[in-house]
Amino acid sequence: MAASYTAKDITVLEGLEPVRRRPAMYIGSTDSRGLHHLLWEIVDNAVDEYLNNYADSIKVILHKSGEAVTVIDNGRGIPVDVHPKYKKPALELILTTLHSGAKFGDSGSYFHSGGLHGVGSSVVNALSQKLVATIRRDGYEWTQTFRRGKPVTELKRVGPARGHGTTIYFEPDAEIFRSVRFDPEVIREHLDAMGYIHRGLKLLFVNELTGEELDLSHPGGISDFLQHVIRQQNKQPVVDSYFHVARENGERMEVALTWTESTDETVRSFVNGIRTSSGGTHEYGFRQALVRAVRNYIETHDIKIKGLTITAEDIREGIVAILSVFCREPMFQGQTKERLNNPEMVSQVESFVRPALENWLHQNKQTADRILGRIILAARAREASRAAANEIKRKSVTQRRLNLPGKLADCTSTDLEESELFIVEGDSAGGSAIEGRNRKTQAVLPLRGKILNSEGLPTSKVLSNQELSDLVAAIGTGIGDKFDITKLRYGKIILLMDADHDGNHITTLLLAFFFRHMPELIRRGHVYIAQPPLYRINVGKETYWARDDQHKEEILKKLPKNAKVEIQRFKGLGEMRPTVLGETTLDPNNRTLLRVQVDNELAADQVFVRLLGKDPSLRYEFIINTTALAEELDI
Repeated sequence: MAASYTAKDITVLEGLEPVRRRPAMYIGSTDSRGLHHLLWEIVDNAVDEYLNNYADSIKVILHKSGEAVTVIDNGRGIPVDVHPKYKKPALELILTTLHSGAKFGDSGSYFHSGGLHGVGSSVVNALSQKLVATIRRDGYEWTQTFRRGKPVTELKRVGPARGHGTTIYFEPDAEIFRSVRFDPEVIREHLDAMGYIHRGLKLLFVNELTGEELDLSHPGGISDFLQHVIRQQNKQPVVDSYFHVARENGERMEVALTWTESTDETVRSFVNGIRTSSGGTHEYGFRQALVRAVRNYIETHDIKIKGLTITAEDIREGIVAILSVFCREPMFQGQTKERLNNPEMVSQVESFVRPALENWLHQNKQTADRILGRIILAARAREASRAAANEIKRKSVTQRRLNLPGKLADCTSTDLEESELFIVEGDSAGGSAIEGRNRKTQAVLPLRGKILNSEGLPTSKVLSNQELSDLVAAIGTGIGDKFDITKLRYGKIILLMDADHDGNHITTLLLAFFFRHMPELIRRGHVYIAQPPLYRINVGKETYWARDDQHKEEILKKLPKNAKVEIQRFKGLGEMRPTVLGETTLDPNNRTLLRVQVDNELAADQVFVRLLGKDPSLRYEFIINTTALAEELDI
């Protein structure tokens, strides 16, 4: 008999209980990374006071236990008066209610801020076994204590006080985190970077474990930060000077850049002082500016480079750069704020950096020529490496191509560095992708319908499915214990599905297939997910592309209120003109790709078992447990 399912089975999580039930939704994880994220949230709030010219000093104390931290700023102090609507002190409201704060409306309390979600302080409170807030403002000191997100004392005025500011002491909850012991070196490195980004901020770190008190203020700003990173990574600069440009008026931006002998590319980017480790639109605009400035320098000086094509990767090879931008309303991807999604930042950063860098190259021709020599060496090394690899593969490529599936529209290149395989849903989408692609470097394999759910199936059963067998043949590596990475035919394997429920389902099935039967492709970073637009938004001569409904709303909010807006929703990739699909989703210069990576293979294993395994009770349990969070899901 089926289990009953009525209104009494629905659970509504109130207050901060959703945070304690699902902490990873708010801080990313409950490991060391999530633990330290609590501290970053409190520090970011203190930095917001500095950014808006209300504070100039922040002190962070790691206490002797190693399991408690205090953050002290000399800002305005969190308000303590009673909120007229909720009849609670503002301090209590901020620390016990999600999405509360002064950073949403037009009150003018904050011009630049890293904490626009209004959840940071309350999340820290919810995940702490103890939190004590001490406020100095209006000539008095106030204090209130909380446990696991709930007040255990009333807000008390403890006496007169000089100055102003906020002090937050908290102890993370051992019921939530695997370990509640902070790493002093992680704290020092993070604060040290902030000291460079905010060059006018006095930043102190007191480590009571060792008795050290470190002044992490850096008046030299990101120019000194650039040199610090180069020394830290033991890289050898190509030139003695470096490019630096800053803008203080309007939206603040600052960049420091140089080239080194290293073969990798290092860009450390920040938005409103927050490290965006996963990059975003500001980084894309910076990289675009860098490449265009160098190419314009080559064209302006009519520099002939015979028999050699300079790619964007050649230009960026060996760079070390620090990028800091300030944005009035940053659209971060998730509460952990590791990626910026503001579409306008691409053009804003590009138009700021490109002319300044181009001018710097023209004014420092000797330096520019040495940089160009470095770029040419990178291009020649790449060509030599490709030639050597092609020579090794030449004899086997012809034979291997004889065994490729007939529906595969292959590319002509055999170079792993540039070749890409797009896996698309259906012949219609496949036709658009084939017409819109670059035939030299991009191959397309259409799949018919939803593929076999390979979760829990043996290799022999998987290969008996024609769609998956064709996919394995196209990739070239084999599968299971016969997998051979040296036979990989494409450097990027890109899942390109419709931006709807069915497309998401097929993407999940393919990810499960790769995770179970070809996991090395994911471990080595060869698997990507494309981000085709779901909407086209026309405003006069301007066109914007939105990935989903949330992205559409974010774009619309940025537009003038009286703008004439035309919105087109794509039912599927096959509905797009090949030129549009090529421009928005296939062209490496414009597209966005998400690299698939697994930080915790055990957790990933459990997710696939729960979502795609044979036991339906696990899926039922997942649905029931997440019903109350349905509004938070991005489907």
